[in-house]
Amino acid sequence: MELICTICLFLNLAPWLVLGLPPTWTQPEQVHLSYPGVPGSMEVTWTTFNKTGSTVEYGRLGGRLFALSTQGKSTLFVDSGDEKRSMYIHRVILTGLKPTATYVYHCGSDEGWSDVFYFTALNDSVHFSPKFALYGDLGNENPQSLARLQKDTQLGMYDAILHIGDFAYDMHEDNARIGDEFMRQIQSIAAYVPYMTCPGNHEATYNFSNYRNRFSMPGQTESLWYSWNLGSAHIISLSTEVYFYLNYGQELIFRQLEWLKKDLEEANRPKNRAMRPWIITMGHRPMYCSDDDQDDCTNFDSYVRMGRNDTKPPAPGLEDLLYRYGVDLELWAHEHTYERLWPVYGDKVYNGSREQPYVNPKAPVHIITGSAGCRERTDKFNPNPKQWSAFRSTDYGYTRMQVVNGSHLYLEQVSDDHNGKVIDTIWLVKEKHGPSAWL
Repeated sequence: MELICTICLFLNLAPWLVLGLPPTWTQPEQVHLSYPGVPGSMEVTWTTFNKTGSTVEYGRLGGRLFALSTQGKSTLFVDSGDEKRSMYIHRVILTGLKPTATYVYHCGSDEGWSDVFYFTALNDSVHFSPKFALYGDLGNENPQSLARLQKDTQLGMYDAILHIGDFAYDMHEDNARIGDEFMRQIQSIAAYVPYMTCPGNHEATYNFSNYRNRFSMPGQTESLWYSWNLGSAHIISLSTEVYFYLNYGQELIFRQLEWLKKDLEEANRPKNRAMRPWIITMGHRPMYCSDDDQDDCTNFDSYVRMGRNDTKPPAPGLEDLLYRYGVDLELWAHEHTYERLWPVYGDKVYNGSREQPYVNPKAPVHIITGSAGCRERTDKFNPNPKQWSAFRSTDYGYTRMQVVNGSHLYLEQVSDDHNGKVIDTIWLVKEKHGPSAWL
């Protein structure tokens, strides 16, 4: 041990790094926020490597520090790798928060407290104009867009972040230590704004166990699919992976479809659709794309779009269902590129008009944003895209979105390769929402 301490002093390393052990067993780390879906609430999630208390102490910015305290609970997560590493995932839901108020908080117990963080409670008004960053495919290695996203977050540019699948590359690697490193890395963003996620193919190992255990999304489906409201938008997170990992249970396809249909029916009740006219989905693998990598979306009969005939019974795809319930905007990742599509349904373009294609379009709009940065680098495009491909870029970057009001939604693509330059913008304008908007 003396030799190890000498090495640590020489290399300026903590002993636990040299020994390959976790840091202080009861010290909170990997802190991140999510929105439970109930106005005036926020969920705080963190990790320790030994069982300890689950407390968040918090207070209004400018008021008495840590004037409030809420208890939660922890669950033991044992990774399925060879070492069967164990960790405790702590979850505390704060309630009774005043909308738009800023709170300062830390989490942990008397055996160890986190750094001090802050967040702004979400505005619960349907007239609120929320701003988002959205992207997929962000890894520990080559996370090119991360520094810019960190700065954006520190500037208060976002009310929530949507990570549309593929984390760390891969969270289970090195007996889940890569997952630990990613969660520490993303804390610089996710401890300050709700970090809303959906599963991608890189989370599939051990039946998505690292994803299901580390994140805390609304609902009772272990974050695999869920929905929530913000401003005038109803946002649905889906698992496209149910179509690809049948060994984990093909019944998941039908469970998600049943849930999705009920959710869309509820969102389309006249009172609900009038209050929150925008329906936005996010799922990892796109229905359409013009990359040249032979992924599912390059096929006319893609699983996500058209379903699978080799299940019993045959499993429908997502396109008809989302179209039938008037989904306005569909967000995707997986392809390590950015691609904006013209309004499309059934492989055909349905622009609002030649001059204003995104004004009262006659089909959903698709955005693919999977180039945040990872070790697999960016993809290449097919040189001959179909007519529905409107704009595409292989730059590293991410997308910003603002749901301005019930009729106007703004999107822009940020290129990290070009020092934060906005390389693409659209206004999606809809005077009518719902299935009748397609007529």
